[in-house]
Amino acid sequence: MASVRLENVKKVYEGGVVAVHNCNFEVEDKEFVVLVGPSGCGKSTTLRMIAGLEEISEGRVLIDGQVVNDVAPKDRDIAMVFQNYALYPHMTVFENMAFGLRLRKFPKDEITKRVQEAASILGIEEYLNRKPKALSGGQRQRVAVGRAIVRKPKVFLFDEPLSNLDAKLRVQMRTEISKLHRRLGATMIYVTHDQTEAMTMADRIVLMKDGHIQQIASPLDIYNGPANRFVAGFIGSPAMNFIEGRIRKERSLVFEAADGAIRLPLDKIQGRRLADHVGKPLTLGIRPEHIHDAATSPRTMASWKIKAGIEIVEPMGNELYVYFTTSAAGRQYVARLKPDAQPEVGASFGLAVDMGKAHFFSQESELAV
Repeated sequence: MASVRLENVKKVYEGGVVAVHNCNFEVEDKEFVVLVGPSGCGKSTTLRMIAGLEEISEGRVLIDGQVVNDVAPKDRDIAMVFQNYALYPHMTVFENMAFGLRLRKFPKDEITKRVQEAASILGIEEYLNRKPKALSGGQRQRVAVGRAIVRKPKVFLFDEPLSNLDAKLRVQMRTEISKLHRRLGATMIYVTHDQTEAMTMADRIVLMKDGHIQQIASPLDIYNGPANRFVAGFIGSPAMNFIEGRIRKERSLVFEAADGAIRLPLDKIQGRRLADHVGKPLTLGIRPEHIHDAATSPRTMASWKIKAGIEIVEPMGNELYVYFTTSAAGRQYVARLKPDAQPEVGASFGLAVDMGKAHFFSQESELAV
């Protein structure tokens, strides 16, 4: 296997449209890195430049320490798995998986050995004589992955491979790909717009927006320490709540929302960290799972009583999503409560915020404070 490094990589299309701006990151040998972000952020374009399917406008791509800007895709020793499977409909599963090896003039015995090994890993031995139309979506995706495995490439590239599958199959296939990564010890770069896939599969995440890298870190580091407001809002489901306001100094420091409907005391550590930001416009970020039923929460948590009350309650079985506002004209927020909580639509309900888990962002730069 091999490392992959991007140095100041830029992609400019005709008309001066910049799809990727000065992209810099390195994927270490045997690492699983996920490029994630909303549609149009440049993640697939970045992957295609690594594969050689898109020309690089500026910068360098290195695979195993070698610059590959001018190397043809077939000579980069990479294998790519696409969203639409890209299987030949007139060929059997065996023939689809063997096709690339036959083009490279591998001996028949070696081809058979590699295909059977890959089929065994993926659990598709019984489908080798079928054609793609006789397979389910999940089985076709396994064939597409198997076609990549038989190549034994230096780097595996995945371009939103699970987007066409239903929810249950997506969960199953992402665990299969994670197990495959551990079994092969492979270097893998995976593109998705689904933050759940990124959080559950990646060793590290490269989070992109508008062609710019926003943050590179492990899933938990991004979750617990988002670099800016965009990262904080993108990672996590339901999304983080944002409340605009200021730090005010009373007996101690307090965060007060712009409309005055929410006043939450800062703990001592936050007070020291935010002392220089008193009076400055800030955005408080609090995840839904860090808002609790005030009746059962520890007394150390900051609490407030909802004036406008509960708007929507969504039972999820093991938890409740509770959507609420803080005043008649206030914006909507969401909390994830335990299933034994009993909020009623239209009624007031006491909530407690774990301010130790709160995040603060500059309203001007949107960077974490």
